[in-house]
Amino acid sequence: MEPSTAFYHPASAELRFCSHCGHGLSRDIPPDDNRVRYLCHHCGSVHYQNPLMVVGTIPVWQNRILLCRRAIEPRYDTWTLPAGFMELDESTAQGALRETREESGARIELGKLFTVIDVPEVNQVHFYFLAEALGPDLDPGPESLEARFYDESEIPWDNLSFQTVSTTLRHFLEDRSKGYFDVHHYALPRH
Repeated sequence: MEPSTAFYHPASAELRFCSHCGHGLSRDIPPDDNRVRYLCHHCGSVHYQNPLMVVGTIPVWQNRILLCRRAIEPRYDTWTLPAGFMELDESTAQGALRETREESGARIELGKLFTVIDVPEVNQVHFYFLAEALGPDLDPGPESLEARFYDESEIPWDNLSFQTVSTTLRHFLEDRSKGYFDVHHYALPRH
């Protein structure tokens, strides 16, 4: 069943009111700064906006890669690596483990950081870690329609959710064929 779009409302990046005192905000350069920010001239609060962190894994079981079919927007019914937004009070590694468990039910041993991808168009940075699945058992949570392990030849390249997923998978397959894994850091171009 396709989700109702009534439950998917990405918040606007535009701020109108101060979260500290409730007064209206203006756009100005604060003293000792060099960028336009949202400012509250009533209480003096500066409302900084920073990129969101997305954390995930590339879980492998017997040379097969775990992918999850999204049950949520954006990109409902497309395949992705298990990943999601990092929460407050957790490290990137803790977030990647949590997201993998929530989306696939897989138990994993986290490996080293593999890709760091700047996505300035949507104000995000994506971090993917290598991971070894501790068994084939999967139990996808409510954000996934299904989860399964894919052989390299079976990967649904035409139905992957995001460019960060496809580029991470390509780097993974290239490095695996070379026999060693580098860390890859790059930025996706704006469209």
